[in-house]
Amino acid sequence: MALKITITGRVHGVGYRLFLLEEADYLFIPRFDARNVKIDGKEALIVLVDGEKEQLEEFAEFVKTNKPENAIVDEIRIEEYGGRVREIEKFRSSLNTSQLSKIVQVGLKMIEKQDNMLEKQDTMLGKMDLMLEKQDTMLGKMGVIIEKQDETIKGIHEVKDAVKEEGEKTRKHFGGKVDELRSDLRDYLDERLKKIEEEIKAIKAKIGMS
Repeated sequence: MALKITITGRVHGVGYRLFLLEEADYLFIPRFDARNVKIDGKEALIVLVDGEKEQLEEFAEFVKTNKPENAIVDEIRIEEYGGRVREIEKFRSSLNTSQLSKIVQVGLKMIEKQDNMLEKQDTMLGKMDLMLEKQDTMLGKMGVIIEKQDETIKGIHEVKDAVKEEGEKTRKHFGGKVDELRSDLRDYLDERLKKIEEEIKAIKAKIGMS
């Protein structure tokens, strides 16, 4: 006795075939096959099982009441099947080969993406190196500007110190001259005042005012 079970919905890429293979193994079903197909543009899984009546009934009940976690089942149709069904071990070997092929394809895509990422990374590193080179050039120019600025500031300080020193010398020089002028002027004024006083005294004596 054989059954054909058609399951429609979101049933591809969710581990449905492996899920049902494990149950078939558990029930010791000798012949099993399952393949992903599209029916009217919708995802579908066709399962063929061949074994004793009790095994198939129990398997059919399991299919009706269980599904992989990420699967969404819209419809389950079970009918008798008159064709041949391959041995479960041959299906297991075929499924393993198919899964291995998918793993290889995924791995190759990952390697390709990794190569693309590394290429982009190299491009970014090249741009970063160019930016760092420009930054070093700018820093070098800034260093020259700062060095010139330091020299200018140093020159200004030197001029200020020279002006201050010359100012002190001038002040000391002319300060002494001013003191000498003040002393001479004082002596002159004292002598002149003395003469004026003597002349007044003589005038008073002549007119009898002494």
